[in-house]
Amino acid sequence: MAEKGTGSHFEDVGMQDEKIAVEHYDNNGRIDHEVAKYASDKAIHIDEATEKRLKKLIDKRVLTIMIVTYFLQALDKGTMSFASIMGIREDAGLQGQKYSWLTTCIYLAVLTVEYPTNWIIQRVPIAKYLGFNIIVWGGILACHAAGKNFTGMVILRTLLGAFEACCQPIFIMLSSMWYRREEQAATVTYWYMMNGGQQIVGGLLAYAFTNIPKTAAIHSWQALFIAYGCASALWGIFVLVYMPDSPMRAKCFTEDDKKLMVERVRQNQTGLQNKVFRKEQAIEALKDPQTWCFALIQLLTTLPTSGLGAFANIIIQSFDFTVLQTQLLAMVLGFFIIFTLLTSSWLARRTSQNILVMFGFVLPSVVGTIVLLIVKNDGKLGTKVGLLISYYVCLSFWACATLGLSLVSRNVAGQTKKSIVVGTNFVAWAVGNSIGPQVFLAWDAPRYRIAFATHMGCYAVLLSTLVFLRWHYVRQNKMKLAKLAEGQAVKDEGLTHSFDDLTDMENVNFQYCY
Repeated sequence: MAEKGTGSHFEDVGMQDEKIAVEHYDNNGRIDHEVAKYASDKAIHIDEATEKRLKKLIDKRVLTIMIVTYFLQALDKGTMSFASIMGIREDAGLQGQKYSWLTTCIYLAVLTVEYPTNWIIQRVPIAKYLGFNIIVWGGILACHAAGKNFTGMVILRTLLGAFEACCQPIFIMLSSMWYRREEQAATVTYWYMMNGGQQIVGGLLAYAFTNIPKTAAIHSWQALFIAYGCASALWGIFVLVYMPDSPMRAKCFTEDDKKLMVERVRQNQTGLQNKVFRKEQAIEALKDPQTWCFALIQLLTTLPTSGLGAFANIIIQSFDFTVLQTQLLAMVLGFFIIFTLLTSSWLARRTSQNILVMFGFVLPSVVGTIVLLIVKNDGKLGTKVGLLISYYVCLSFWACATLGLSLVSRNVAGQTKKSIVVGTNFVAWAVGNSIGPQVFLAWDAPRYRIAFATHMGCYAVLLSTLVFLRWHYVRQNKMKLAKLAEGQAVKDEGLTHSFDDLTDMENVNFQYCY
């Protein structure tokens, strides 16, 4: 392997200019001690064959865990949607808005624990923490089978939300810890598209469980919760054993490979890990416009998503399909979600225009929502099919949520700042998910005009947010390049400061992806 740069370059860069971000801070506390053991003080070239081998090792250990875990979490959350037409509303007395509250309370719990969870994630072995939470939420999900009334179900759903809250923030951290910037959009897409995967597998399983006779010892929806809960708990035990906490702690890899895995993410310039809380980074995070743009993107995508997800089978059934037909048609929705997310990820990677792709995938949702608002179901097959397709098309905006999460992992540097931004991002995610089911008012069924009109407002604000965010990134990149061109800062050719826990705004060499 050929090395780039020299040892003296590492010192010289910091002495040449005290004005701006290439300034080299004292290593004490700036570079995490575990990272320092494996990181070189200069960039190391990794050949293509070695790159491919390392990525395969990482995909096997890390990406596999993220995909299966997110599939199970999505399946767990989607269980309530399938159970909604399997008798749970009647058996547990979920009249009126009570059913909506069973989704809302999950995200109120997430909202409450999100910042404490992100504080913990930065300080504990991340894989062990994930495995523990999976085991607990699996047990809680299985206990849903014992829920006999609204109060008991609310308690269980709230606990479920509290322990599931760690999942997505951990995945954002893992994506930036193990993968290069150009790989992260695809990485996030692979695990996020399990929302579609659960619709497919969940539809098949729900179809099977629906055939349990009413004379059986337990109802079909109870069997559903028990099966999913036990499967999640067993998977959590596997995660504890199989998944490494970080490249530095990965006993499953050789020492040489661990050093190369650390080295391959050097060019990200977003750091790898650092357990020191930096007040100045927290302040910067709260002042950074991208923080609030990310929060808005999550709020404005999850508000429609949560409602459309919780009421998916109810809405489809309102088009005059039978229960079994509805369970199977929900599978088609899953295929559409996967197609949307893979297509948007491919386009973003092919064009390097993430935000423009996000913008384009919101437009079909606008069209689909307009159709649902103005077209009345007259009972004819053509109308039913048209309304069903329009409902599917409404979900195309999910591409925004996926690519938005990948922008968080790629465009936010500094471990404390990233923790704050991720926390804020998922607080907004929880708020949107909490509100979403509530705009589907029982008295407004089956057309749900208020809900779909609210979604139209979300899309309008979302499109405006994307326009602003792209303008902001273009402007910031031009300002940084101008400072380098004018000699106000020195270009970090050897990427010697990549692990210095600098923020994206502190590091003048950092260029935003958009």
